[in-house]
Amino acid sequence: MDHSRAPILEALAAYHASGQTPFTPPGHKQGRGVDPRVAEVMGLDVFRSDVLATAGLDDRRASGGVVQEAEELMADAVDADQAFFSTCGSSLSVKTAIMATAGPGEKLIIGRDAHKSVGSGLVLTGVIPVWVDPTWDHERQLAHPPSVEAFAAALKAHPDAKGVLVVSPTPYGTCADLTELTRVCHEHGRPLLVDEAWGAHLPFHPDLPTWAMDAGADMCVTSVHKMGSALEQSSVFHLRGDRIDPALLKARSDLLNTTSSSVLIYAALDGWRRQMVEHGRATYDRTLALAHHVRAAADDLDGFHVYGRADYDGMIADMDPLQVVVDVSATGASGYAMADWLREHHQINMHLSDHRRISAQLSHADDEKSAEALLAALRDLADRAGELPAAQVRVPGDLRLDQVMAPRDAFFAETEPVPADRAAGRISAEMLTPYPPGIPAALPGERLTGDVLAYLTTGLRSGMVIPDAWDSSLETIRVVKE
Repeated sequence: MDHSRAPILEALAAYHASGQTPFTPPGHKQGRGVDPRVAEVMGLDVFRSDVLATAGLDDRRASGGVVQEAEELMADAVDADQAFFSTCGSSLSVKTAIMATAGPGEKLIIGRDAHKSVGSGLVLTGVIPVWVDPTWDHERQLAHPPSVEAFAAALKAHPDAKGVLVVSPTPYGTCADLTELTRVCHEHGRPLLVDEAWGAHLPFHPDLPTWAMDAGADMCVTSVHKMGSALEQSSVFHLRGDRIDPALLKARSDLLNTTSSSVLIYAALDGWRRQMVEHGRATYDRTLALAHHVRAAADDLDGFHVYGRADYDGMIADMDPLQVVVDVSATGASGYAMADWLREHHQINMHLSDHRRISAQLSHADDEKSAEALLAALRDLADRAGELPAAQVRVPGDLRLDQVMAPRDAFFAETEPVPADRAAGRISAEMLTPYPPGIPAALPGERLTGDVLAYLTTGLRSGMVIPDAWDSSLETIRVVKE
């Protein structure tokens, strides 16, 4: 296929050149109605290209097939059979993937380190999760993707499950053995779904972890805005094989997707694909070299340790070196406090932080200037770490809760708030999700324990953010009424 083309961008340029006068949404009419104070901050170009996908970019019958052509080019670029664009983010795409695989009351085997969007999908669909425990790194108090053996055992114990869902890479950059996991799933006649939100860049360089489509997975969902050049809310479904019906996926997607798709998002996805096909290998040659430099320099700082493959020996299949995860526990200060200090004193925004780590996400957009800004800030931080507060988070050896009620049933049950110190033993009716990285510590239908409640309440006092809690203070927890 001709990857020098960008059909959506070309159609957008043709729209501008044709001098059309819209009497359609959006109401700002390509920026003419925008408040000058808004334009001063945002610029007018973003509004000028904010047009309708149909009766704008394409005619009302979509006869040009502009988006379809762009999707075909995307699939070809990453060795997928089909690709579908979504402008509602991968949180919605993951829900759609669940709906395309299992229905109400049916089982889906899922790694318990899944993003909160999976929990939301279970509530919306009524699918019953068969949870597979992550590989718990006791030394670093960190969860990695579940082992292939753990998934194989779940498939054997639940032959009626409709498929398997795994997150890889995790927000911390660690990866499952997707090739072997695909083999096991297919031996059982079941599809493998990969939440690859953090992996949109993986197809474009051989030194990056294995891309889900190259591993033979049936479907993966990518958030191109996370590691690519697309806009926020950019997401793509990729399909291979015939275990997921593309017509069914489209029908399920239509239930959740907006009817007002953003041409801005479509166009950026189209441009990202062309950029990577033409320049991806050279771009990531440079980016990986930069990451190696940043990782080595940060690891040399007093009290800092940058995680590498050797730290995870035997626990992971691979890791993304662009996620620079720094263990700061030797300094005595919390990762939360360090991330806040970097933002306040150096205007450096870290990817994520927790009680003992900070993490910087590098991408193809970084260069020597941004890398040096990060390293200068980290050097200053290392010198000031002794002035920052320690974390007082109680991290138990086991964060796993028992699923005793279907997530949907618990979420829609009659509920009541109870004081947090009396919530142990009760069934949670809400998600409680430290964010980032956005992996729920408690899901609707799970029986709460004192250890997990202590982890959340002490974490909140130490700087943890739990944005989905009904009571943001965590003084009370919403549980199923007895």
